[in-house]
Amino acid sequence: MIIFPNGIQAEAVIFDFDGVIVDTEPLHYAAFQRVLEPLGLHFTWQEYVETYIGFDDRDAFRHAFSTKGTTLNQDKLRSLIEQKAAFFKDIIESGVSVYPGVLDLISHLHTNKYPLALCSGALRSDIDPILATLGISDCFDIIVTADDVAASKPDPECYQLAFQRLQAVHQHSFSMEVTIAIEDTPAGIAAAKAAGLMVCAVTNSYPAARLDQATFVTDSLSSLV
Repeated sequence: MIIFPNGIQAEAVIFDFDGVIVDTEPLHYAAFQRVLEPLGLHFTWQEYVETYIGFDDRDAFRHAFSTKGTTLNQDKLRSLIEQKAAFFKDIIESGVSVYPGVLDLISHLHTNKYPLALCSGALRSDIDPILATLGISDCFDIIVTADDVAASKPDPECYQLAFQRLQAVHQHSFSMEVTIAIEDTPAGIAAAKAAGLMVCAVTNSYPAARLDQATFVTDSLSSLV
């Protein structure tokens, strides 16, 4: 049993990725702008924070096009996602910033054999190189990404799938009620709660007041180590 400093207990943990493990949201924003600016469909950083952070790439492009009243077919959407992924790969070669305490927390949980999963709205191709660079690729029993689901957060599909797969790996040794998601956005909190999970929210992307639907809120994951 994992006992957090505030007394909350859990037996399994599901981490979000962008905004929880690494500070990649500005990098995703930059990649989106490289694709959208030539099309006259760019948006501000504030708009990204208020609207786009909760989206996967599919819904982000759909929203950007719909706000301008522009149509977007599946072939064009697929092409845009591929372009953005290529730009993102170039951008992360300059390095990414890891949030304080998170690698220690993941290492501690992995070493003590707690069930661990990753549940992200990013593409698997965006995530794998960063996990490898950080040396934590083998820490997660299950990884669920945008490639695995039809809808992005706040839809609970991703967390439902992550929980089901994690539970299967560990032979149903824990329940939903003792599984906690670690999130940084209102959309992520809504997705995890709708899936029936507890939620720890970290104020990496939003102030605590915007994350008040979580089970509890922390300023840094270093406080949980």
